[in-house]
Amino acid sequence: MKPLDISTRLLHADRQSPIEHGAVHKPLHIATAYGYSQAEELVAVFQGRQSGHVYGRQGNPTTTALEAKVSLLEDAVGTISFASGMGALCSTMLALLKKGDHVIASRYLFGNTASWMQTLEQIGCEVTLVDATEAAHVAAAVTPATRMVLVETIANPRTQVADLQGIGKVCAQHGLVYFVDSTMTTPALFQPKDVGASLIIHSLSKSICGHGNALGGSVSDTGLFDWDKYPNLQATYRKGPATGWGLLQIRKKGLRDVGATLSSEHGHRIAVGAETLALRMERACSNALALARWLEAQPLVSRVHYPGLPSHAQHERAGGLFSGFGALLGFETQPQADPIALLNALQLVIKSSHLGDNRTLAIPVAHTIFWEMGPQQRKSMDIADSLVRVSVGIEAQDDLLADFSQAFASLKAA
Repeated sequence: MKPLDISTRLLHADRQSPIEHGAVHKPLHIATAYGYSQAEELVAVFQGRQSGHVYGRQGNPTTTALEAKVSLLEDAVGTISFASGMGALCSTMLALLKKGDHVIASRYLFGNTASWMQTLEQIGCEVTLVDATEAAHVAAAVTPATRMVLVETIANPRTQVADLQGIGKVCAQHGLVYFVDSTMTTPALFQPKDVGASLIIHSLSKSICGHGNALGGSVSDTGLFDWDKYPNLQATYRKGPATGWGLLQIRKKGLRDVGATLSSEHGHRIAVGAETLALRMERACSNALALARWLEAQPLVSRVHYPGLPSHAQHERAGGLFSGFGALLGFETQPQADPIALLNALQLVIKSSHLGDNRTLAIPVAHTIFWEMGPQQRKSMDIADSLVRVSVGIEAQDDLLADFSQAFASLKAA
């Protein structure tokens, strides 16, 4: 029998270890505390000499099963789950960085991530934001204090595609942790391990869950980074093979100390949602490409931002890296077309800030999720006041296009 496709393996992942009563899904574990018959066992678990659970803040059997699925998807040596994507990001960076360290990040970061970069500076880390579409900009920013490079695969909301391969080579050359946010691509379209990523972050709330009914985040270790050479790891966590040291410190100094714990209920929902990831992404990507092409032909649209369009600056790069162009797109309206009025005219599309939902969602970017940044920073990120972000869902394509068609028609009539 030939090796199973990743989608098939994911569907049957839970049954690779015994499950009570023959259930096909791992059960929902809601206990906060875990007891042992012998005190020696409890001590061994606390000291990391035996696997097991001690307190719900550091995880439970349900979230452990989800972590195994994410590791399977990313071909990772291990994964830690968190209460949200931001919880995963902040906890990981707090665990691995110290005062005086230098971080290089894309200047096209998601708004909340950009806000977190400001917080890092306030607690003593130096942050340099660069145009990550060219690896040379990352290389030029490296200093002796640089510890980490953070990029997104496809930027939210303007869809710039980072020079992922080139940046991976820069990080390998300088021994830097290469931290890749793959939320917009998901493992269905791209594996950051292929470009040398050290750590992979996901907002599991988005496409991996897919149903808009759970919050969660994850950080996976690809096994490519040599943690033995990372100066910020505490001696306490340098136990066993060096491959596991980074995740151990993230779990202890990040998840445990910060407390951004994924609930078992949400972990269970995400694990079930992940089973249909490949199917949903195929449909959403197809819809997004069709909508992007339709929008590009509209007189009231000035620009469309979608990596699947030949007009996109990184179109060829995206085609070479990803098996699909994603479900996120942005478009800007002409001066005579009010983006707020357009959104109000949409009947099927939901006006919402979420991403990666089965339903198509849209939001006026400058007025909402990037409002706090102010006009100067928005301008530096090329975010126009008329920019509308669309997270494309899995509706019937004809219905989706018809909704946008009637909305634009209402603007013309007005």
